[in-house]
Amino acid sequence: MADFSKTIALILILALAANLALMADADDKEIRVRKKKGEKECIQGWECSWWSKYCCNETISDVFAVYQFEDLFSKRNTPVAHAIGFWDYHSFILAAAMFEPLGFGTTGGKLMQMKEVAAFLAHVGAKTSCGDGVLTGGPLSYGLCFNREMSPMQDYCDDFYKYLYPCAPGASYYGRGALPIYWNYNYGAAGDGIKVDLLHHPELLEQNATIAFQAAIWRWVTPIKKNQPSAHDIFVGNWKPTKNDTLAKRGNTFGTTMNVLYGEYTCGQGDINPMSTIISHYLYYLDLLGVGREQAGPHDELTCAEQEAFNPASSPKTATSS
Repeated sequence: MADFSKTIALILILALAANLALMADADDKEIRVRKKKGEKECIQGWECSWWSKYCCNETISDVFAVYQFEDLFSKRNTPVAHAIGFWDYHSFILAAAMFEPLGFGTTGGKLMQMKEVAAFLAHVGAKTSCGDGVLTGGPLSYGLCFNREMSPMQDYCDDFYKYLYPCAPGASYYGRGALPIYWNYNYGAAGDGIKVDLLHHPELLEQNATIAFQAAIWRWVTPIKKNQPSAHDIFVGNWKPTKNDTLAKRGNTFGTTMNVLYGEYTCGQGDINPMSTIISHYLYYLDLLGVGREQAGPHDELTCAEQEAFNPASSPKTATSS
């Protein structure tokens, strides 16, 4: 309990620091530079706060502003939403700061940075939308409408993992967060990744937007299995596909990020709606950010309709499968 309290206190302190920093003029942000083994490394204040080559690039707050977040999620606080007042830009930037030194939103030049932010948020928007059937503002404007599964039918406790991630008494592990997490073992793994005890406190994903975004970004930058890439590494080109990947039609494409995150729940089944909805969000977000959907590439790079799944349904459930 003491460690849990310290973690929450640290998050609150960082949130205060981030809010103060975001209110400051961007030109005042100090960039520190050093050379290590011949490679340039930088630190940029609170947002890129440990030595990294990625911190020498612009940070996410340099390329993605408050008004753009508001444009992408313009209907998240409308009466039909189920998480009114929960999600905000500052929570996203504070969460992203944990991963910017690792390259999230800081890899490549400004175009790649903006495309990765759009790609990640497209997954988030599609998975948290309440836009189906709405007429006002278009269905793609309703991302971040939810922060939890509505009316869960089970507690998602799997005793197979009782030694590694045992279910906490009274806890339910239904879908929560920006990229909804299900099952005790996925809460445990994500909690380990962001240093928050989500196994005993799964409710934090629907109580604290920063933690919810952190868990989602952790999922984006972390491989689900050994010898598999993360969605981040796929998208920015860090991953090198094998011959088997090429035969399975998997490559460094937006479509393959869906494959590694959702497997055959979304991919390898033709042009099904869950896949098409994520693609539509990505193209819509690129347009709103001023990047333009033409920068997304051809359709066969956007889709995973004919890809073989990284993780077939016979494999253990993934953190974002539903």
